[in-house]
Order: sequence, then structure tokens, then C-alpha cells
Amino acid sequence: MQNKEDSIPVIILCGGMGTRLREETEYKPKPMVEIGGRPILWHIMKHYAHYGFKEFILALGYKGNVIRDYFINYYKYNSDFTVSLGDGGETYYHNDCIPDDWTVTLVETGADSMTGYRVKLAGKYVDGDNFMVTYGDAVSDVDLQDLLKFHIDQGLTGTVTGVFPPSRFGDLETDGNKVKKFYEKVKDENRQEPINGGYFVFKKDFLGMIPDDPSVDLERIPMKKLTEKGELAVYRHKGFWQCMDTYRDSQLLEKMWKENPVWKIWG
Repeated sequence: MQNKEDSIPVIILCGGMGTRLREETEYKPKPMVEIGGRPILWHIMKHYAHYGFKEFILALGYKGNVIRDYFINYYKYNSDFTVSLGDGGETYYHNDCIPDDWTVTLVETGADSMTGYRVKLAGKYVDGDNFMVTYGDAVSDVDLQDLLKFHIDQGLTGTVTGVFPPSRFGDLETDGNKVKKFYEKVKDENRQEPINGGYFVFKKDFLGMIPDDPSVDLERIPMKKLTEKGELAVYRHKGFWQCMDTYRDSQLLEKMWKENPVWKIWG
């Protein structure tokens, strides 16, 4: 198992339009929709950082400048500060430090690109043998160090986290610890198999399996190549997982944040 200090980059897919969340995403990208006054992207990054993964590669697309602005001005958005107008607008921060010692690489991947192509473009900043990928619109309490250990122990090219919410999302057909089929939609809501919850781990070789084509979706050609080769493992997570696919989902997460934020495992 790799130590927390080892650098395993995390690609977060931040480029989608979030059309089913139009109440929020008309003016901002989906990962910047807030829960408890912070973007859901921040919640996802805090989760990874809790387990020692602090190197992030953000695959930008729709309204990516909103995300760029957030990180360029991260101290301003997360600190108390004073602006001295008599000193040419010099800014004085009152917080001793921001505890988030992350490195964040922002990659333009195109407004209309699909998720597979976004991963391929972001992958040029991946060093080392393994990297992680997740969507910028779901929170969970999955143990990410255990996920990484599982991936390494399986010795396969990729691992997808299978989750078990009462849901209508794409699901997985499995055989032990391998994925046999990768569905885009649930065929039967009474299935006992997990759905794709994201939280992937891949060997770097996976990047070569993604065609150089903006129309390539992660869940189609490259993931199906892995399943056909018997190279995709499933890590079963039976704990909390919730996406923010609709405005109703965002309201649910806001209510949970106030009452019982299950995914808030950081201090």
C-alpha cells in the first residue's frame, strides 16, 4: 500500500453543463454549486485531502473561468482580510494560514468535450504509475486509502467504486471483483448490483486506451475496453454516496449539511 505522503494525482471532472440543475448552473459550472456556503468541488477536495491526496488536476469546460477565479482568489474567498485603500489597495489577511495545502492544476479541456477526452487531456499532468478520477458533482464517505490499496492488490488497469443508493443511475454487472458489463442506465431498479459511483483509480497506461477524440465518453469506449479485457475491478462501497444531479439533490445535500453531513469526515 502506498503511503499518504506518496503523490497520487486526482483528476476531477469539472466541465459538464449540469443541464438538470439549470436553477444553479446558468451562471456557474456544476462543481461550483454550493453546499453550506462552499462549492461541492471544495467538499470533494476536502474528502481526498483527508486521506492524504492533495494533488488535484481539474478538467475544466463549461464556465471554467468561474473555477479559475475561485482558486486564484482562494485566500480572499476563505479568509478575513482588510483592504487598505490608502496603500494602493494592499490586502492584509487576518488568518494565520489556510489549512488546505493543496496543489491545483487547472486544465482547459473544451466546452463540448466528453468525459473520456477530458481525462485524456488532463492526463498529461499525471506523473507516476497510478492516478485517481472522480466526478465534480458527488460526495461520499468512501475510504480512499482503502480504495487505492484494493486497486493495487487487484493488479488490474482500473478500479471503479460501486455504490448502492436507491437510485436510477447506470449500474455494473460484476463477477467477483471484476466488472463484466458496464451499463449507462439501470435496467432493473430491483437489481442487487452496484451502480457506478465514480471514485476511479487507474494505471497510467489507461490514458493510452482513450481515443484522441472530444466525443469520447469515459463510460463508453475506454471503460468497455477495460471490461472486455477483464481489466476493470469494482470496489464495493456500501456507505454514503449522493450525487447532485438535480436541484432537488442540491436541496437534499444542503439539508444534510445542516443536520447530519455524513460525508464530512475531515476535521
